[in-house]
Amino acid sequence: MLSSKKKYIVNGNSGIKAQQIQFADQKQEFNKRPTKIGRRSLSRSISQSSTDSYSSAASYTDSSDDETSPRDKQQKNSKGNSDFCVKNIKQAEFGRREIEIAEQEMPALMALRKRAQGEKPLAGAKIVGCTHITAQTAVLMETLGALGAQCRWAACNIYSTLNEVAAALAESGFPVFAWKGESEDDFWWCIDRCVNVEGWQPNMILDDGGDLTHWIYKKYPNMFKKIKGIVEESVTGVHRLYQLSKAGKLCVPAMNVNDSVTKQKFDNLYCCRESILDGLKRTTDMMFGGKQVVVCGYGEVGKGCCAALKAMGSIVYVTEIDPICALQACMDGFRLVKLNEVIRQVDIVITCTGNKNVVTREHLDRMKNSCIVCNMGHSNTEIDVASLRTPELTWERVRSQVDHVIWPDGKRIVLLAEGRLLNLSCSTVPTFVLSITATTQALALIELYNAPEGRYKQDVYLLPKKMDEYVASLHLPTFDAHLTELTDEQAKYLGLNKNGPFKPNYYRY
Repeated sequence: MLSSKKKYIVNGNSGIKAQQIQFADQKQEFNKRPTKIGRRSLSRSISQSSTDSYSSAASYTDSSDDETSPRDKQQKNSKGNSDFCVKNIKQAEFGRREIEIAEQEMPALMALRKRAQGEKPLAGAKIVGCTHITAQTAVLMETLGALGAQCRWAACNIYSTLNEVAAALAESGFPVFAWKGESEDDFWWCIDRCVNVEGWQPNMILDDGGDLTHWIYKKYPNMFKKIKGIVEESVTGVHRLYQLSKAGKLCVPAMNVNDSVTKQKFDNLYCCRESILDGLKRTTDMMFGGKQVVVCGYGEVGKGCCAALKAMGSIVYVTEIDPICALQACMDGFRLVKLNEVIRQVDIVITCTGNKNVVTREHLDRMKNSCIVCNMGHSNTEIDVASLRTPELTWERVRSQVDHVIWPDGKRIVLLAEGRLLNLSCSTVPTFVLSITATTQALALIELYNAPEGRYKQDVYLLPKKMDEYVASLHLPTFDAHLTELTDEQAKYLGLNKNGPFKPNYYRY
């Protein structure tokens, strides 16, 4: 519950690596986890992950004004407010319908609205956000508003925005600066419009990929120092936070939502298990049975992709650098290979490592005719798409987010979403899964904003186990699920509090 009586206490010591988050009735130890994902230098990364993430092919569009940049339009909502920049404010009605549908599959956020109506735990919070602007994100933004926060928002990816949803948010009074198909310059202009507002100082950041955080850090250092907390949900963004922390440049506390159990196991695993098939089917109309597929990376995303493709009858190979994940792949029945060993024979190549140059020009040159190449990681760095933009190769647009890249000998590959995140670039993802992640983000914002001075140091923190369990419990009623309760004797025997947490922080689900 979000009662004011529920307090979180952190006992930190800058001289040790382990810190503790403690509820009033239960201590939780957690370690700052290093991330193993590589990342480019700041000079490039600050302008790259903007084009990395996910978008939807389901966006309603008004072709009559597609050629006019929203930056060149003068638009107002029905209340006369013009503090926004979207494709077409007239699409708001369509977006509102999509948001209402999403609300039905996001029970935990709706529950938070009801439980916190009187308390307003985010009253006074000024949140600047940079995420994918979809119907699901809109439910999160409106929940934050209902909890008392003021929000300003931009998209974390140039293809991720649902124009009608952005219009609906603008109509409701949210300053939103985003549209589908932004240029690189548009992207940074939108972020700056969110941040650089006279008389408005953000005190919280909700980021996906780290672009917003680094923009404020680089462009507005004085503003950055006044931020109370950062909540980051992506592997890429978390890695960038750890880089700042290691360099001693992170001057505000940050929450690593990406490594929470409810994000890793549900958003990364179950979401990708369903959305990989949706994205491939919508773009290629292919049959999966009998196809040879190589999945690069066997983390949670890779596990979901492999399970789905195997269930459809595909022959699945896995590449992996981590011997533990590699052994898991072998035990799950997949053949572990090096990419060079199978690149000439596979029908589909899927990257999901979060690394860079996983598929190089050499690999692309050796692929068979009509091989499908796509990415399920956050960044568009995994496939060396830049190496394909050379005079000897011909690009042919087949349909939205689908390109043929043709070699001089007539061989072609099918490149999806220009190497960006496949599922929401080319399809959608399950709303219910996004409800889990969005609820975790909301609770992390509430915790950081309400934390007393000194509870969190200038570092990156993991969410306490108790919060993960609370998020999960909010979603169980959807399934009419009934949890078994420990007796006093059982709780004493296991050394647990009857109300949780039920697993130590080091437990691997």
